Amino acid sequence: MALVFTDKKGREFEAPTPLAPLADTHGHLTHFRKTTAAEAIVRAALVGVRMLVVPVDPVDEVGPGLRFETPAAFLSWLDEQVERARGDLGELASRGISAPEFPDWPDVPDLLDNVRIVAGVHPYGALQLDAAAMARMDELLDSPRCVGVGEFGIDVGPWSELPAEAQEPAFRAQLRIAHERGLPVELHLRDEEDGVHATGHDVALRVLREEGVPVAGCDLHCFTSDAEVMAPFVELGCHIAFGGASTFASNQAIREAVAACPEHLLLSETDSPYMAPVPLRGTECEPAMVAFSAACVADVREQAGVAGREQTYAALWRNACALLGR
Repeated sequence: MALVFTDKKGREFEAPTPLAPLADTHGHLTHFRKTTAAEAIVRAALVGVRMLVVPVDPVDEVGPGLRFETPAAFLSWLDEQVERARGDLGELASRGISAPEFPDWPDVPDLLDNVRIVAGVHPYGALQLDAAAMARMDELLDSPRCVGVGEFGIDVGPWSELPAEAQEPAFRAQLRIAHERGLPVELHLRDEEDGVHATGHDVALRVLREEGVPVAGCDLHCFTSDAEVMAPFVELGCHIAFGGASTFASNQAIREAVAACPEHLLLSETDSPYMAPVPLRGTECEPAMVAFSAACVADVREQAGVAGREQTYAALWRNACALLGR
């Protein structure tokens, strides 16, 4: 039985049936307004999500006076959400409602055993990456749940109050931590809208060339640019993660990037609770909605004659496991 979602007008839509296990490689669980993290994990499992990577920020979310006073408090909370979801899924199973199986994919983990984290300071908090924040990040990175450093990067978009040069030291510092720890990174890159000044992608590309892409890998999270912007990152071996924005009618340039991205570098994500995909745009996004984004990626690549839908679904899962399946 397909999971049903409701759009902002009250219309119901069934989640697309996945042709391989699904991965949400970047889904926030701490920012919901209308649901709980446990409920979101349950719905993700019911659509076929078998990997969820949750970002946590040691400046914005963890620390004195914040929602989670310590890294231990956040990790304990996440453990609790997973166990609540386990109980809820057990109850649903007793009523004949269960997560889909993938018989062609042996040894696929249960989602409840594959909720992971990445830890990093968002560009907006770059100036707050002090010794105390670094210590909190180190503790998060030490967690058995941790699979990477992120999200961090360069944001010179309309909501950023820091110039790129003020963000760059934190970018470099976190990139070096990833090198030292042998971890992949998830990058947040946003450009200025005027198209005249140096963009977040330009700065990040220069720094990656100077510092080196971590051997463990690099993911451009929530990619919303075009194939031309994507190309030099692909040349460096960076993964490209596509989410809800790729489904928006006005974003043909993103879909062209979807079609152009090498198969072995494709990733799926939601960036929940932001940018819910069509047909649910305008609602609060959640990890389960990666089912719609993955379907869009598969459809675009099939229509472009790049790959069949099943091949794309398989690549999205295989790539997520290769980059973040620690």
